[in-house]
Amino acid sequence: MTEDSPATGAAPAAATASGTAVPAPSARSASTPARAVPRPARAGRAETVRFAATHTLPAFIRGAFHVRPKVVSAYAALGQQGWSAATLRAMRARHGGAPVEVRGLSGTLLVLLDQADVRQFYELPVRTLAMDAPDKYKGLSLLEPTGVICSHGDTREDRRRINDEVLAADRPVHPSCREFQGLVDEEATALTCGGELDFPRVRRTVARLGRRMVLGDAAAGDEELARWLLAIREEANWMRMRKGRAAAAEALYAKAAARVEEYATRAEPYTLAALAHRHPSAAGPDSAVLDPVGQAHHWLLALDTVGPTVARTLLLLSAHPAEQDAVRAEIDRGDLELPRLRACVRETLRLYPLVPDLVRVTRAETEWRGQRYPAGTAVLVPALFHQRDPEHVAAAHQFVPARWLRPGAADDPGLAPFSHGDGRCPGEHLGLLTAAALIAAVLRGHRVTGGRPVLDPSLALPGLLGSAGIRLALAAR
Repeated sequence: MTEDSPATGAAPAAATASGTAVPAPSARSASTPARAVPRPARAGRAETVRFAATHTLPAFIRGAFHVRPKVVSAYAALGQQGWSAATLRAMRARHGGAPVEVRGLSGTLLVLLDQADVRQFYELPVRTLAMDAPDKYKGLSLLEPTGVICSHGDTREDRRRINDEVLAADRPVHPSCREFQGLVDEEATALTCGGELDFPRVRRTVARLGRRMVLGDAAAGDEELARWLLAIREEANWMRMRKGRAAAAEALYAKAAARVEEYATRAEPYTLAALAHRHPSAAGPDSAVLDPVGQAHHWLLALDTVGPTVARTLLLLSAHPAEQDAVRAEIDRGDLELPRLRACVRETLRLYPLVPDLVRVTRAETEWRGQRYPAGTAVLVPALFHQRDPEHVAAAHQFVPARWLRPGAADDPGLAPFSHGDGRCPGEHLGLLTAAALIAAVLRGHRVTGGRPVLDPSLALPGLLGSAGIRLALAAR
């Protein structure tokens, strides 16, 4: 008798579409009810409309690649984040925490609402759960067509390796830290030259600093390049829906790429572009495909986000004077890594993440909660929802930097300001170092007070906090 032959006396088996044998109906006792076959959780029509109205549509209007400040201010005033969180809580309750298929603006999404599924999301390799989801790719292919996120397979791995090595992803202090600290000290004088610090000044300072760190001193005042990159980012928000303007953005990217390449050839040796230009892959046979210097477009974009993070962290410290005192004591001790200040930056990013939603696409069949989903399934983790989920995060709506000083806190899948697993941000440490150095430069000689908008530390912090209107009073120490 072969393995696929039925045993003597057993009822014949019927095969499912997946090839798994199940007992034929005659094998069940007449008194035993048939076991219900579990079905994937799917959002109903009303749920789908609510999800679109409170989550996906607001996210699109906000801007995925260049945040529209006026929209964020309006959302903050209206409490839009509360609407989204209420929708997601209701979905989780109705479907028992199972992943829910929801019809989005451009297709079906599998929304992960339970911590166990979020952990699986981070644990799956990027060859299975890829980062170049279709909508994300449409936008990023204008901004950084040769970037890591626009890649997959071996090319993605090779480009990621370049990023890891140039950004020193495995080191809390970058090899160019001393030089970068010198740049911060020079640029930060603009932040403390008056009695008030507002976001436009923070934004201008960070933009100059970012160009110097990536492209060198010659690029510091290149406002034309900055305008080109901003125009491309604004068009990326439309995800190629405006074909004529997308083509114009591609032409503008070619001009920007040529200028970035020019800067890289003469940049100071410690800059990121110079490190990429000297990377072994730049002289290899696949240099045109891997485009090491082309990764600088993402680095410029990433460093620009330091501005909102610095402004929000200073605002939160102005509302939490005891925490500000602890940070100032650390700064005065001369601790190079500034662990408590970095914890404050991480906590700011937990409360106000730069990427509120993580979207990936499966490249192979995957299984979630016993349900199989085909390759090509878009999977969404609402990261902001999980990071502020009172059911799983203590003091979820409060500023508690100490939570990041616990061993292993940075690897908690429920707290993911820099993501986890294969998709973890390679610039995590450099971003933290830059933000912390700028904040330290402000606090070294000043106390921040009188923050606007006003935050009450005894109440839950607002779900959204637009950076454009932030203003701080600076009192000399």
